[in-house]
Amino acid sequence: MKSPALHYTGCEEHQYEPHFLDACFLCQRSLGHNSDIFMYRGNTPFCSQECRQEQIEMDETNERKWKLSSSNRSSKNRTKTETPTKETDTNKAVRTGTVAVS
Repeated sequence: MKSPALHYTGCEEHQYEPHFLDACFLCQRSLGHNSDIFMYRGNTPFCSQECRQEQIEMDETNERKWKLSSSNRSSKNRTKTETPTKETDTNKAVRTGTVAVS
């Protein structure tokens, strides 16, 4: 039943916007009002430890992939900009050129 005050002000036309604690982030299962909520990274709710752990593992996998791809890109940049080693008068190896480090 709608409140007469809401009907009078026209608020009944606004749709309900879900709160971030209404459902599990991973499986979208409804979170009960008297049940445990397992949080991750501040404001991400999960219905169980299993859902939270699955998300943690997915995030760690994505971070590892990102780190690998960024390290591959930076090593390619370094090899492209370095010049070959030159021998100086005192037989010491000296590298010249630009080195890109990220």
